[in-house]
Amino acid sequence: MVCIAAFIILAIIGIFVAIISIFKPKVGKSYLKMFKKAWGCLWKKVRLQKCETGFKDDVKNTLLSRVIVKHPKWVRPLSVIIEILSVVIVVIAVWALLTAVKSLLALWALGSCNVTKPSACSMGAEVCSIDESEPQTPIEAFGRWFTEWGEIFEAIPDKFRTYDAASYNFNYVSANPSVGADKPTAVDIFDPGCSVCMVSYRNQKEAGFFDNYDVHLVPFAIQDADNNYKFKNSEIIVKYMLAAEQIRSGLAIQIIDKIFTTKNHDGIYYQNMFNDYYSREEAAAKLESWLKEFQIDDSGIEEIRKITNYPETANKMSENRNIIENELRIKGIPTTLYDGKRHTGLWKA
Repeated sequence: MVCIAAFIILAIIGIFVAIISIFKPKVGKSYLKMFKKAWGCLWKKVRLQKCETGFKDDVKNTLLSRVIVKHPKWVRPLSVIIEILSVVIVVIAVWALLTAVKSLLALWALGSCNVTKPSACSMGAEVCSIDESEPQTPIEAFGRWFTEWGEIFEAIPDKFRTYDAASYNFNYVSANPSVGADKPTAVDIFDPGCSVCMVSYRNQKEAGFFDNYDVHLVPFAIQDADNNYKFKNSEIIVKYMLAAEQIRSGLAIQIIDKIFTTKNHDGIYYQNMFNDYYSREEAAAKLESWLKEFQIDDSGIEEIRKITNYPETANKMSENRNIIENELRIKGIPTTLYDGKRHTGLWKA
């Protein structure tokens, strides 16, 4: 293990030695000689051959040369410590390499280098992530590390799939009821509380996406592993959207358009009001006040209120969640399915 650890350390410091050798060529020559010995030893280990003991002794003697003169009794215990540290260095290096490979595979297959918390990966798409529960113990963390590998390998075939947006049995609302059936179908999954979803919606609206496709809007309230909602009033908004669509087609898109594109009298976007200020009761009251603006009478509003409390409405939300998290294995939204492809993250015009 000493020669392998030495190779790892020499490989890391090689960058600095290369710079120093420009001014001091002797340093570079000495380093290259030692590096060749380390590489030769590592190559033999790879081929399951015995490493030359001479190199191992050279490393130890170099590290212990001063100790031998002043404290001869320390040589044996320090030699053992060097062996232990060598094992630790090799283990850390192997773990770091595997983690780097796992992160790159996850970024390619899932769109994020962090499987558990996709939004924590700066290299991934800009999303509101569907986070998984954090491990509570080292054993759980160790098991989670292997589970993430499984999720990555399961997602790899998805990169080569053709997505038929019309084939998924989502409970959706129409983005534009006037669009004819001759238009290609698209599925747009979003959370009313997600700021990235809000920007994507505006981009799609400005680009005419809702006019060029028969867009099935799937309002989805993100939940964690403990079933807590990521944005506090998303659940009630989703329920009102699903219920309102049953009363009049196109009513739900009016609700989400209000949330995503308009501000209150203080100049605050309504999405921020729902996320940060309104209680559940205030959120419901605001939604119902908008329904009145949309020419829904009191009896219609009462019917919508009843539908939000029906078990069928909660079941529709659960069915959508199952398709999103288990069938499509989506890690972040907004996610849009159209033209046979899946686009996750901010939709750009």
